[in-house]
Amino acid sequence: MKIAGGIYHERCVSPEWDYVFGSGGRAAAAISASLVDAELHTYCSDELFGDAAATVAAFGARLITAKADATVRFDYFHPLSNPRIDPPLSLIRKMPPLHVSGDVVLRFGFVEGTAVVDANRAIYDPQSGLAPEPFSQNGSTARHLAIVLNVAELLHLVPTESDTNAAALALMATEGAEVVVVKKGTQGATVYTSTREPVHIAAYRSETVFKIGSGDIFSAAFALQWGERERDAIEAAEIASRCVAWYCNSRTLPLPAADELSGLSALPIGRKSGRIYIAAPFFDIGQRWLVEEARSSLIALGVEVFSPLHEVGSGACSDVAPADLEGLEACSAVLAVANGGDPGTLFEIGYARARGMPVVVLAENVGPQDLTMSEGSGGLILRDFCSAIYHAVWASLK
Repeated sequence: MKIAGGIYHERCVSPEWDYVFGSGGRAAAAISASLVDAELHTYCSDELFGDAAATVAAFGARLITAKADATVRFDYFHPLSNPRIDPPLSLIRKMPPLHVSGDVVLRFGFVEGTAVVDANRAIYDPQSGLAPEPFSQNGSTARHLAIVLNVAELLHLVPTESDTNAAALALMATEGAEVVVVKKGTQGATVYTSTREPVHIAAYRSETVFKIGSGDIFSAAFALQWGERERDAIEAAEIASRCVAWYCNSRTLPLPAADELSGLSALPIGRKSGRIYIAAPFFDIGQRWLVEEARSSLIALGVEVFSPLHEVGSGACSDVAPADLEGLEACSAVLAVANGGDPGTLFEIGYARARGMPVVVLAENVGPQDLTMSEGSGGLILRDFCSAIYHAVWASLK
């Protein structure tokens, strides 16, 4: 398989992450245990070349580079935060296009340029929610084409449609694609083909969730199964969804064989997230920042949120407490921040558990002795922000 995709320096503060991957590098690493001959075509600066070559070689792939002017870095505070891109996108000079031909080609969108591909079977992931490039716009061709993208990318490519189903079918028609796979986050994915009705693919649970690069993993696994193995698109997308959960939990590559992923737990298809109550202190700038991040992250995942900070605010106890509890009772799950041992938050955890509500507790710096009641009453204790957000969403499904 030939892969056309970026290789970038990625860093994250919490949890700690400092690796050279990018979409292309991660995809090459992901399929490296599959006995498929992988060849990565990418842009690379002189500064990054040594690390890039070592990364790709460690997974047994070949690296073919075109010179880039700058080393591109993506810096995340946490896996759900918007990364700071250095240098800024407006200052990255676009390089001449790469040209990649082969039997099976996985093409990603680039920061520095574009890849013109000619393939028998092409898999295209535009990798841009702001300005995704149509597959054929740069002259790319494929006898068999599958497009893998998220809802935001789809609606940018088909701005005349607001309905996801209609947009996917329109994209198939305009690009001549046999398959369009629309990723929907916690709702899984939907596979569109020209021969059957759309099929929904479940997302899968994982104990912890590390989201950086999860989209790359889906596309790489799908490309391996649909492109190289020539599996049916539905089966390929199902395996890809399982691979994402495995990667999010382990943060390791390469991916295991498909038959090693049978034990994963699928999320129910068709159930929607309920409202989530954020139980957390907000008495200083650090606490308030965390509440804001939690609320924004949940909303970005399509979840309705009740945040006492935003919905009720401060005031007399006789006014605030009843309003907060009324909001809590109208929710389906609680995301609680136990950092600092705030008495109000601990009360809300106990109140929710007494009512039988699922509670997910973010406890980054809390000792086991201080979590006895939260854990003993059935609360789920998690130590990192991203995992807590996702488990709260899953707990709210109804």
